Amino acid sequence: MSHSYRQPGVVLTDRRFTVPLDHADPEGETIELYAREVVASGKAGDDLPWLVYLQGGPGFGANRFIGKQAWLERALNEYRVLLLDQRGTGHSTPANRQTLPLRGTPAEQADYLTHFRADSIVRDCELIRPRLTGGAPWTVLGQSFGGFCAVSYLSLAPEGVAGAVITGGLPSLDAHADDVYRAAYPRIERKVGAHYARYPQDVERARRIADHLLTHDVVLPNGYRFTVEAFQSLGLMLGMSDGSHRLHYLLEDAFVRTPAGPELSDAFQEAVQGLLSYADHPLYALLQEPIYGQDPRPTAWAAERVRAEFPQFDAAKALAGDAPVLFTGETVHPWTFDTDPALRPLREAADLLAARTDWRPLYDPARLAANEVPVAAAVYHDDMYVDAAHSLRTARAIRGLRTWVTDEFEHDGLRTGAPRVLDRLLALARDEG
Repeated sequence: MSHSYRQPGVVLTDRRFTVPLDHADPEGETIELYAREVVASGKAGDDLPWLVYLQGGPGFGANRFIGKQAWLERALNEYRVLLLDQRGTGHSTPANRQTLPLRGTPAEQADYLTHFRADSIVRDCELIRPRLTGGAPWTVLGQSFGGFCAVSYLSLAPEGVAGAVITGGLPSLDAHADDVYRAAYPRIERKVGAHYARYPQDVERARRIADHLLTHDVVLPNGYRFTVEAFQSLGLMLGMSDGSHRLHYLLEDAFVRTPAGPELSDAFQEAVQGLLSYADHPLYALLQEPIYGQDPRPTAWAAERVRAEFPQFDAAKALAGDAPVLFTGETVHPWTFDTDPALRPLREAADLLAARTDWRPLYDPARLAANEVPVAAAVYHDDMYVDAAHSLRTARAIRGLRTWVTDEFEHDGLRTGAPRVLDRLLALARDEG
């Protein structure tokens, strides 16, 4: 049963849908999806085309906007928008340390999680779409991992798509996870170098924190084991428009004087645990590498293995000399499941996912080469999370896709550049600009 309510300038309707866990077994087990319909107040009764928004991730529920924030203002000029909590996220049937044990053994948990990738999300959309649009195709807006889902949509069910706009989310069609991270670490190093060039005082601050963590056993208030590798992973922020500044302000208040000597301050630890915890998005950690699984090779903790090819990221070696401590980025490691109490019970399931060799293909190169759906994509020139070279190779493989390559924005351009970014992409998709 749907329920409608109002915020400034918009009418919101909560919607829930029952879908098969496995779309290959439509009569089998089901899960619930939640989505929030948004329409401009003055157009609530109008017959409008639909736009479905696919959030970045994996593992995050759709944005919780208040009124017409960010890109939503532009979208509501002409669309009725569906903000979908992809399966396992937000208000949809959850998948986390509390619920996954209901599945049984770690092997059964891992089997369950194989149904939470882009192909299943696309099938969910196709089950939902006719119920809302009466069968008409809708426009798909995919941000980051949502863009990966959009490319899967064009591969699996292009008849459901009137147009697609993608921001920071054109995936490689055939790269193994090793290839993804082999391309990622040099980009991460460039972002760290740019941060230290902007804030040279942070070089010594980061070295001091890393040294403290190598010589002390630090457990954050929520039970997170704060290791030097976990500290380095705070570099995830550097891919966002304000990330360098936020990291700088975090580092400057790290220590406080105590009777026992310098210690990491309570304020610093509180801020860090909020940034590092996967409590509200565990699927991000569980599926970060499986979203690249497409061939018989296992992902096999690719980010951890490939990191060994880049010894400059070893904090102990940096501290032994005078090199800066390098932060890392969007990488998940075996130790991630040992440090975070929200993930510890899921370590065995994560290991089984990393060893899996029966992943289904997510993209159809032949179908994409014959694409007839209008598509436009923003490719951020030095995106820390999605390799621009991989994205451009994919852009050339999708018939008719138009790209906007820019260094004006970081990965969060849809948020920081809205409504201009969405307006530009819609115009490109329509061949209006």
